[in-house]
Amino acid sequence: MTPGEKAKAKTGQVKGKLKEALGRTVGNERMTAEGEVERRTGDAREAKEKVKDAFRP
Repeated sequence: MTPGEKAKAKTGQVKGKLKEALGRTVGNERMTAEGEVERRTGDAREAKEKVKDAFRP
């Protein structure tokens, strides 16, 4: 996993978790949903990079 892609994945995960928690705290369903999407995007990016790493010699 390249350092830049790893950082993007982790940033997306953390940002999404924070946004999701804030949305739940203030009762904003839209913010909660947006946070969940950001978190899942970060998870998917991380998984993609792990698969790429598995096939690298």
